[in-house]
Amino acid sequence: MARKDTENQKRSMSKLFRGRAIFKPLNTGRIDEHVACVREWVANIFFYTKNGTTVMIDAGYNYERLQEKMGWLDVDPASIRHIFITHQDTDHVGALEKDSEQLFKSATVYIGEIENRYLTGEVRRKVIHGLYKLPLVKTDNRKILLKEGEIVRIGDIRIECLLVPGHTWGHMVYLIDDEYLFTGDTIWFGADGGYSFLSTLAEDNRLAVRSLEKLEQNLRARKNKFKIITGHTGWTDDLDFAFSHRTELCKPFTKKYTDPSAPYDGYVEDDDTEEGARNKALGKVKTI
Repeated sequence: MARKDTENQKRSMSKLFRGRAIFKPLNTGRIDEHVACVREWVANIFFYTKNGTTVMIDAGYNYERLQEKMGWLDVDPASIRHIFITHQDTDHVGALEKDSEQLFKSATVYIGEIENRYLTGEVRRKVIHGLYKLPLVKTDNRKILLKEGEIVRIGDIRIECLLVPGHTWGHMVYLIDDEYLFTGDTIWFGADGGYSFLSTLAEDNRLAVRSLEKLEQNLRARKNKFKIITGHTGWTDDLDFAFSHRTELCKPFTKKYTDPSAPYDGYVEDDDTEEGARNKALGKVKTI
C-alpha cells in the first residue's frame, strides 16, 4: 500500500471505528524472551527470536515510525532476513511496499501460494461484503510460496504453515516451535472470548468459521500449551477462551461485539512509549 493510501486508510478507519471498542492492539514491547511486537496504530507486527536468529511475522502498515519503534526493542531492521506474511491486507504487508522506507529490501518474504495471487494482481482483495477493493500492494522482495502443512526451518526455528481461508482466500497462520501461534486476522478477542474476525472484512464469512473450527480441532489434538497471538487484539494461552465463540462472527457495528478495555480510538498511540516497551511485559488478554 502506497504511503498516501496508508494515510488515507488511517483517517477513514479512525473515523469509522472511533468509539466502537473493537481494536485493542498490544503496545510495543515483549511478550516473553522469544516474542517482541511493534504497535502500528491498530495493528501489531511480531518478531520471534531463538538462538540468535530472528524471524518477522507480518509487515504492518507503510508506517513511518517502524524503525524508531524497532529501536525501542533493540531490533535492527538489517538483521531481518525472513518475513512470514499471514495475509496480504494493507495493514500486514505495508513495510514491503515499493515507496516504504525499504527497511527489509533484502529480506525473503514467505507467503501462501493462494494468497500470493493478490500480490500478482490475479485476484483483487474485496472488503465491506465485496463492495470495496483494496489498493494493490507492490513489492520487489524475493518470495517463497508456501503450501498448507508445510514446515519451514530457519536456523533452530520451526515454522508450521496452516491454511485458514475466509478472511482472505489464502490466509495462513504460523505455529512456531509447536508453542506460538500467530493468527493474523483469523480470531478477534472480545472481553468474553474469541470470535471469527470482523465480518465486514472477510472474503467469505462462512468459510472463515469453518476454518476456525478446523484450526481448533488441529490444536486440541496436539494436547500442547499454546500462546495464541492475534494481529489486532492481543494474546492468550487459554485455548477455551480463544475459541469460545468460534462459530460467531464479530460484527463491528453491533454493540454486543465490543470490549470495554479497547481504546476509544486505536489510531491514537499516545500510550505507546519507549519506556513502556523497555520496562513492561505485555500481558495476556484480560477475561471476564
